[in-house]
Amino acid sequence: MPRLRSSRLPLPEEHYEQAALMKWASLRKATVPELELLYACPNGGLRGVITGRRLKEEGVKPGIPDLCLPVARGVWHGLYIELKRRKGGSVSDNQKWWIERLREQGYRATVCFGFDDARQTIEQYMAAGK
Repeated sequence: MPRLRSSRLPLPEEHYEQAALMKWASLRKATVPELELLYACPNGGLRGVITGRRLKEEGVKPGIPDLCLPVARGVWHGLYIELKRRKGGSVSDNQKWWIERLREQGYRATVCFGFDDARQTIEQYMAAGK
C-alpha cells in the first residue's frame, strides 16, 4: 500500500519570514510611519575569507540581532529582534550575549519565532506609550 504524504507544508526558512516581515512593515508605514525606520543587520550568511575580514574591520560583530527598530517607546530606547524560524533554530551564545547587553542599555531585545511572533512583538512595542 502506498504511503500517504503529509498535508503539512514545510516551514519557511528564516529569510522568508524576515522578508515577509519587512514587506508587512513597508505596507504598514502609511499608518505607523516609524516602521520606515525598521532595518536589518545583515550579519549572517556564508562569505569568503576576504569579505569576512573586511566586514570585521568595518565593525560587523557576530551575534547582533537581525532587526532593529530605533524608535523609543515606554522605558525602551528601541527594539532589537533576533528572528528564528517558527520551529527550530537556536540562539547562539553570541546572540544571547548581545541580547543581554542591549537590555542592560535600555533596549527591548527579544527572540521571535517566525513572522507572526515578530509582527505581534512590533505591534505591541509600538502601542506602548511614547
